[in-house]
Amino acid sequence: MRFIIRSVSSLLCGLWLAAVGPAQTADEVIEKHISALGGRKALSRLSSRVMTGTVTVTGPSGDVTGSIEIYSKAPNKTRTLMKLDLKDFGIGEMVFDQRFDGTSGYIIDSINGNREITGNQLDHMRNAAFPSTLLRYREMAISVELAGHEKVGDRDAYILILRPKTGSESKHYLDATTCMVLKMAFKIDVPQMGEVEQVSEFSDYRTVDGVKVPYAMKMVNPAQTLTVRFTRVEHNKTLDDATFARK
Repeated sequence: MRFIIRSVSSLLCGLWLAAVGPAQTADEVIEKHISALGGRKALSRLSSRVMTGTVTVTGPSGDVTGSIEIYSKAPNKTRTLMKLDLKDFGIGEMVFDQRFDGTSGYIIDSINGNREITGNQLDHMRNAAFPSTLLRYREMAISVELAGHEKVGDRDAYILILRPKTGSESKHYLDATTCMVLKMAFKIDVPQMGEVEQVSEFSDYRTVDGVKVPYAMKMVNPAQTLTVRFTRVEHNKTLDDATFARK
């Protein structure tokens, strides 16, 4: 067993545009999003975030469950640590520890072997920022296009396309009413699979230290689906840079 841890027709167009409101620019949508998150002042006070919870990985062989911890530190350091219970498969515990120190990335994988993060997967990590890429896209020289509207489930959403100087573009779907991110989609290179689309969905937003944070996430690619429920979110904890460095 192998685990890979690595979205109205023209006749209705007029009604669709009326439903989501008058035409807006990408900058206007982004400013509404930042305000909905809690505002620039509240976001600027965040230096780090630690999220802990549970994860279910659904693949061809069924579901496995475990714990998840996500560490983020400004400007763009991140680490995801998962421990999955594979006793039903005769393996025991799987440890998946993905680290990015702001420049390079490394995966510690007790089942599939340790490996460097390369290609556009690494580019995508370099193009992300804490607490929000949309807060810093100008200084990161990322161009943004407002590319119309689309339904995400039963919600009307604006589509923002982010194009960094290097790496794959990504699509951000923002709720037309709340301006919160409902979904993100981008393409990454996965070993033994090639280029695949990774789709992440966000819900159950709650306010922590004046900033809204999604307590539920679903990450989908052709190999599997990760469903995450967070039980605790902490801001501005002291995180040593060694937390994100290659072990």
